[in-house]
Amino acid sequence: MTTRSDDWTERSRELAALLSRVALGDRAAFGTLYQRTSAHLLGVVLRINRDRAQAEDVLQEVYVNVWRAAQSFDAALSQPLTWLTSIARNRAIDSLRRRQTEPHTVSTTTAAGPDDDDEHDMLQDFASDDAGPLELLGRASYARAIQSCMGGLSGEQQQSLALAFYQGLSHAEVAEHLKQPLGSVKSWVRRGLLALKACLERMGARPEGA
Repeated sequence: MTTRSDDWTERSRELAALLSRVALGDRAAFGTLYQRTSAHLLGVVLRINRDRAQAEDVLQEVYVNVWRAAQSFDAALSQPLTWLTSIARNRAIDSLRRRQTEPHTVSTTTAAGPDDDDEHDMLQDFASDDAGPLELLGRASYARAIQSCMGGLSGEQQQSLALAFYQGLSHAEVAEHLKQPLGSVKSWVRRGLLALKACLERMGARPEGA
C-alpha cells in the first residue's frame, strides 16, 4: 500500500521531517520526535504488555530501534506514525515472548507470612503463569470466532477496527490514515464493535478469562 505525502496532515509531515533529520544523526530532532510521539507509543505498548515498568523498558528499545533504523522509513509506503506504531507493536510482542521463555528461579522453601503459622509455598505464586491446554484451546477458539465475525463486517469497519485495536491508533489517527471524516470513523468503529459482540454471542464465544 502506498501513501501520498501531499495528502498528509501537518503533524504527519512534521514527523516525517523529524525522521529524515534523525536518519542523518540529528540528536535534537530525535529528542523532539520522542516528545511528540512517546506518549502514544507507550499506550500502544501497554495495550500488549500491561506491566508498566516493562512497557517503559520496551519504549526505550523502540526509540533505540528508531534511531538506528530511521533511514529505512519510506514515506511512499506508510505514514510516520504508522511506521513508529508498527515498531512499538513488534517490540512489545517480542517482550512478551522473551518473558515467556525466561526461567523462574524460585526457592521451594516456604516463606512465612505476617504470622509465623501463615506459611505458604512460594511456588504457588507462579502456578498460573503459563496457560494450560484448556486455556490455550479456548484462546484459539475465540480467535477463530473473531476472525469469522470480522469477515461479516464492512470493509470500512474492518479497516477501522484493525487500525484502532491492532495498531493502537486513536480515532483521529485512524481518520487521518484512511483519509475519512472523524465522525465516519467513530461510527464504523462503534457499529463494528456492536456487530462483533452480537456475532460472538450468537456463536457462544467467550474471551479468555471471561
